[in-house]
Amino acid sequence: MAESSEIIKPRVRRAFSRAASTYEGHAFLQREICDRTFDHLAPIALKPATIVDLGCGTGYALPRLRKTYSSAHIIAVDLAETMVSAAKQQARRWFSREHFLCADGCQLPLPDASVELVFSNLMLQWAGDLDAMLGDIRRVLRPEGLLAFSSFGPDTLKELRAAWRAVDDFEHVHTFIDMHDVGDALIRAGFASPVLDTETITVEYDQPRQLFRDLKAIGATHAGPGNRGLTTRSALARMERAYEQQRLPNQRIPATWEVVYGHCWVPAKGARPQDGSTVSHVPFSSIGRPPKAG
Repeated sequence: MAESSEIIKPRVRRAFSRAASTYEGHAFLQREICDRTFDHLAPIALKPATIVDLGCGTGYALPRLRKTYSSAHIIAVDLAETMVSAAKQQARRWFSREHFLCADGCQLPLPDASVELVFSNLMLQWAGDLDAMLGDIRRVLRPEGLLAFSSFGPDTLKELRAAWRAVDDFEHVHTFIDMHDVGDALIRAGFASPVLDTETITVEYDQPRQLFRDLKAIGATHAGPGNRGLTTRSALARMERAYEQQRLPNQRIPATWEVVYGHCWVPAKGARPQDGSTVSHVPFSSIGRPPKAG
């Protein structure tokens, strides 16, 4: 099982705060994955009174959450204040059922057992402490509440990682947590019967610098500790030359994204705790309700 890179939360906050004004123009992949996360959620019968959009970004998921769960109150949460402000701009102006919070997902300013659905698109990989974040999500969800999420896996940007390895031994690209490790963390947090699935999406570019531009514009930059290696023009040029060696037969530059989709329930009151044997790594056609007490 792959180990994830260490994440420094203040660096994550700064990167995404700076990207709020450029995010929408470059987040085509994030929007596509958000749509697919909703598609995975669609077969599940749920009538939540309160929803948390965790890692709301600029608010792309909010209109669909509104439409799908028209009677629900929605709490949009993001670590970066400028992202929260951007999301707020597209909210309804009157009689709004939406509220906006700048907060760390590991310390949600919400009461225990106060939410029926937590929806999170491409945020868990930036948690820093995944156990702490899942534990707090579990705390705010009511019995039989649902967590539905997408995240990135360890093969994400493997071509860029390989290109940097041809230059130096520093970490320039995060290695995100493996699907199996996510499943184990969900069980440790007290969730029931996690169902997880992965898919690989390859985005193609004409030049490596187009990828670099997109990553910077959406805030997906390195947020790890210590020396991140050489960033001179010479080092960048060497890295680009190494990346060029990975061109596809159609002469395009590939950028791989490993996407992890998951959902899991808070057990019903009185249900027995589960262990890792209950984690299902299967397509999302296999869905269900949380186990009942009995």
